[in-house]
Amino acid sequence: MSKPRIAIVGAGLGGIAAALLLRQEGFESTLYEQAPAFSRLGAGIHVGPNVMKIMRRLGLEQRMEVMGSHPDFWHSRNWNDGALLSEIPLGDYARKTYGAAYLTVHRGDFHQLMVDAVPSGGIQYDKRLTAIDDSGQEVLLRFADGTTAKADIVIGADGVNSVMREHMLGAEAPRYTGYVAHRAVFPASALAKYNMAFDPCVKWWSEDRHMMVYFVTEKQDEYYYVTGVPQAEWDMSKAWVQSSQEEMYEAFAGYHPMVQSLIDACSDITKWPLLERDPLPLWSRGRLVMLGDACHPMKPHMAQGAAMAIEDAAMLARCFKEVGAEDFETTFALYRANRIERASRVQKVSHDNTWLRENEDPGWVFGYDVFNVPLIEPARVAA
Repeated sequence: MSKPRIAIVGAGLGGIAAALLLRQEGFESTLYEQAPAFSRLGAGIHVGPNVMKIMRRLGLEQRMEVMGSHPDFWHSRNWNDGALLSEIPLGDYARKTYGAAYLTVHRGDFHQLMVDAVPSGGIQYDKRLTAIDDSGQEVLLRFADGTTAKADIVIGADGVNSVMREHMLGAEAPRYTGYVAHRAVFPASALAKYNMAFDPCVKWWSEDRHMMVYFVTEKQDEYYYVTGVPQAEWDMSKAWVQSSQEEMYEAFAGYHPMVQSLIDACSDITKWPLLERDPLPLWSRGRLVMLGDACHPMKPHMAQGAAMAIEDAAMLARCFKEVGAEDFETTFALYRANRIERASRVQKVSHDNTWLRENEDPGWVFGYDVFNVPLIEPARVAA
């Protein structure tokens, strides 16, 4: 299998990162994306130094640098009086200490940058996977539009509701955590009338809920917030629903006037369920392997979910280079051995929602370099 046919199911950040990184190692692939097209959806994303090192390898670091906001600190503040709970240095400190910048960007802008880096024809749209047949010699993928594709290796990067995961482990819905996330992106100019000094990157905390707020552009002309708020039930047939200012005022009653101003500044608010799964017993089977939310979905409370998917992609590409495509089972075992401890730790801390609430050293996350960390042999890791 000198030039294997590699199919990647899902063209999100993790899937595209896998395609680009594999290509650098001499492996071509095709991405199959269920969406008919991509749009600039209203969400922000943190891009830490651990991810920026991967963007450097892809030749995209400089374009990322001019795209996002560069906060000097991550601030955590008390919900009612705004008192500082933590002040985590970023900015120049992150460059010197962790080896790359820390950015906050619009997720749609980041994703478009990645999409544009894929060679023409590398993404097949409107391909919703419905069935998988791994004969042992090759894999047949069937899509909802009636088409099929054959591959030697299939990478599942199809998110928390992964069809790949369901094929490998059986049907099981993700677990609703009892929390929802409200999201809003709006012009920063809408805040001018409040005459307050809004932090470039801040998380407001109370005992059972929070609001994370940051700029998503280099010009700091767009502001974003995302929440974690308890809600007893969620209709799992809906990926998201519209929210409202009224609901936000109720959810954050008594919060600091700065938070009230953020709610007042934007009326276009969506609401999303926060979903989880327990750590999976396997990440691969036969010619199939998974990455990102397909195998370790997590709450977004560390702002590292996409980062873990992109790190997975980089490690998988590294393992393909190390072992080769012929012995894909060894490649997959090496990949899992070198990702499961870190991904599981991030999954646990994200679940607990303690990240950077108090002053702590985030070096174990931000200082990680997927390309240079010593590889662990699979035999040294418990099955």
